[in-house]
Amino acid sequence: MASKRNYRKEYDNYQSRPEQRRRNDARKKARRMMIKKKGKAALRGKDIDHKDRNPKNNSMSNLRIQSRKKNRSRNR
Repeated sequence: MASKRNYRKEYDNYQSRPEQRRRNDARKKARRMMIKKKGKAALRGKDIDHKDRNPKNNSMSNLRIQSRKKNRSRNR
């Protein structure tokens, strides 16, 4: 049987790294920008997709609203 997932270790080793924090901040910024432009209701249950897959590129021409399923299957 597989061992239990250690979320604390995962956070310490990956998610808390400065580069990963900046990428996460950029993704959050993209979502806030789209909420401001399209409204919260338009984004309910949806993801903000970066067309070029670069979360730091938050130009409006690079962002689009997609279903969670479509966006997350594309970015595996």
